[in-house]
Amino acid sequence: MITLRRSAERGHADHGWLDSYHSFSFADYYDPAHMGWGNLRVINEDRVAPGRGFGAHGHRDMEIVSYVLDGELAHKDSLGTGASIRPGEVQRMSAGTGVQHSEFNNDLRKTTHFLQIWLLPKERGIKPGYEQKAFAEEEKRGRLRLVAAPDGRDGALTIHADAAIYAGRFDGAEQATLELDPKRLAYVHVARGAVTVNGQALATGDAVQVEDESRLEFSAGQDAEVLVFDLAH
Repeated sequence: MITLRRSAERGHADHGWLDSYHSFSFADYYDPAHMGWGNLRVINEDRVAPGRGFGAHGHRDMEIVSYVLDGELAHKDSLGTGASIRPGEVQRMSAGTGVQHSEFNNDLRKTTHFLQIWLLPKERGIKPGYEQKAFAEEEKRGRLRLVAAPDGRDGALTIHADAAIYAGRFDGAEQATLELDPKRLAYVHVARGAVTVNGQALATGDAVQVEDESRLEFSAGQDAEVLVFDLAH
């Protein structure tokens, strides 16, 4: 079964320096019908104004993935990590027993556009950690590239959650399939462009919740960039 969620149905908050769309209940946006999907708890589409950002704040027991679409995001944390995340790069921060971090757009002219993703970890109280990797455009072109998995296979990030994350780019005749375990859940989020998933036409910001399905088929892309989540219930 595939359940469509249109972009306009998401929660929205405009703080001036931050324009954010929430796929699931977050901060002041509360919708009991959309508290998460399986162990996927947050997908926030954030646009951070030039020279602005998130000051130091704390998290515990959450796997946090950042996926930059445009611009650059400067990351600092209490683990001593300092890094810039650019398009094509994916960051994983395991909050575990507790971590403080900040995310900032140091560019004074350009907005940073990124996805902030939270997944519930398999275990609470793990040691905090950080990892960042780049995935070339050609690795995602016309296919689904694994970017995060529990075992870090195929060069993906190692994530401490029962989930796998794939990224793909589709345009024109490009198409791909992903085999699923129908006993698990899946979620597809269109970061930009348009694409057809199992016959359902999706546009920027749209998503589908997937259950009891054994395959996802992607086709008819129009400069599409998608994230696909294979999830525990």
